[in-house]
Amino acid sequence: MEKLKTLSASDVRHTAVRLLARREHSRQELQQKLLQRGFSLDLIQQELEKLVQKGLLSDERFVENYARARRNKGYGPLRIVVELQQRGVSGDLIDNYVDYAAEEWLELAEQIRQKRFGKKIPKDFNEKAKQMRFLQYRGFNMEHISKILSDKS
Repeated sequence: MEKLKTLSASDVRHTAVRLLARREHSRQELQQKLLQRGFSLDLIQQELEKLVQKGLLSDERFVENYARARRNKGYGPLRIVVELQQRGVSGDLIDNYVDYAAEEWLELAEQIRQKRFGKKIPKDFNEKAKQMRFLQYRGFNMEHISKILSDKS
C-alpha cells in the first residue's frame, strides 16, 4: 500500500500554487495531481477550498481559458465539452462558455476544412466522407459539417 506523505498544509499549498503558476487547472485536475504526489485527500480538500476563497483556483476561469485555447487550435464545441467533462468541470459551467449554436463554430469548421483540404468542396463520396470524419474528430457537429460540405452551386 502506498504511504501517504505526512507533510503540512503549507506543503500542499506550495505545491498547488506552483502548479497553478504554470497554467490554470480545474479543481479536480489539481486534486488529482496532488493525490499523485502523495498528499492526503483531507488536507488537499482543505487547502483547495482556501485557494478558491482567495481566488487563486477558479473552475470558471479555467473553463474560459481552456475553451478559448482549444477553439484557437481549431477544435469544435463537442470535443471541447468532452475534454472539460473529463477534467471534472460541471455541465452548467461548460454551458456558460461553450455555445453549440454560435455562428463562430461554422466559420471555424470551414477554416479548418480549407486549411487541411483546400477551398474546393469534394464531389467524390469517399473524399467527402474523409473530410466529414476529420471534422467530427475535431469536435464539430453534423449540422456544421453538413452546411460546409453541401454543394453551394
